[in-house]
Amino acid sequence: MNILVIHGPNLHLLGRRDPEIYGQATLPQLNAAIKKHAAGLGVKVRIFQSNSEGKIIDLLTKNAPWADALVINPAAYTHYSYAIRDAIEALCLPAAEVHLSDISKREPFRRVSVIKPVCLVQFKGEGPVSYFKALNYLTKKL
Repeated sequence: MNILVIHGPNLHLLGRRDPEIYGQATLPQLNAAIKKHAAGLGVKVRIFQSNSEGKIIDLLTKNAPWADALVINPAAYTHYSYAIRDAIEALCLPAAEVHLSDISKREPFRRVSVIKPVCLVQFKGEGPVSYFKALNYLTKKL
């Protein structure tokens, strides 16, 4: 099984940005943990991070033929990117939305996800474990 993992804007700042919310791990550390977990499941992953909405859509489109499923942390795009939402829907990849923090317990604007309706499931508030749960779910679901 091949799973595409996409991190959205500002996740390259992990470890420096609000560690009390997002944790101490850096993006390279998070990616290493995702790869290790995926390997334990017998899953291949391709991991990307972008601060650009258009680049995320390009990554989705380019990698969709390779991927069996998608794990996406759209970060701030969660709340307003109908373009990313439409790309996920159009590509028909089984998808899991993930968040390191619990967006349902944060500022009111962060509680809305326009991405969630085109995903099978959303995992939030468990730091890197949110990604692991998404990988587990997709592996069992497909």
